[in-house]
Amino acid sequence: MTLQINPFSSSDSAIDGLKVIHIKTVTDDRGTVRELYRESSHSEVLPDTLHPWQQVNLTRTKRGAVRGLHGEAMSKLVTVAYGSAFGAYVDTRADSKTLGAVVTVKLTPGVQVFVPQGVCNGFQALEEGTEYLYLFDNEWVSGMTGVALTPLDVKLGIDWPIEIDPADRDQISEKDSKAPTLQELLDQLK
Repeated sequence: MTLQINPFSSSDSAIDGLKVIHIKTVTDDRGTVRELYRESSHSEVLPDTLHPWQQVNLTRTKRGAVRGLHGEAMSKLVTVAYGSAFGAYVDTRADSKTLGAVVTVKLTPGVQVFVPQGVCNGFQALEEGTEYLYLFDNEWVSGMTGVALTPLDVKLGIDWPIEIDPADRDQISEKDSKAPTLQELLDQLK
C-alpha cells in the first residue's frame, strides 16, 4: 500500500494577516483524509483574537459563477471541499498598512485561506459543482457591518480565469455586479 503524508504548513501573503494554509493530508490506496481544522496546528498561525468558529457554510457553485467580493464583520477560514476555485481577496481595512492590496489563490481540496475581518473574500468556481466551505468566527446577521466590492472592478487587476458577463445573473448576482469599486469605497472612507 502506498502512503503519502503532506504536513500542515502556512505562508503569509501581500495582505497583512491573510494566510495561505496547506492542511495535513494523508493519502493511501483507499483515498485521502484531509484535516480541515486541527486546533493545535491552526492556533499556531491564526491570530490570538480569533473567536471559536460560530457558523459553517458550504456553497455549491456552477462553473464560471462568481460569489463576492464581501468583507463582513467576521474572520473566515475558506477552502474547497470539492472541485476547484479561483479565490480573490482585497484588503479594505481603513487602518491597514496593506489597504487596497489584492491576493489571488487557486483553491483545491487541502488549500485554505484565512481571511481577516474587513478583507473582502470572493471566488470563481473553476469546475461544475464546486463546493466552497466557509468557517466564520461570527454568525452572519442581516444588516451586519461590512463592505462589498464589485468583482468587475478592472483596477483591482484580478484576472478571472473564466470571462465574466456582467448581465448573466447565472454567473454574477446583480448585487455583486453593482457593488462599489475599490476607488469608490476609498472615497467613502475619506
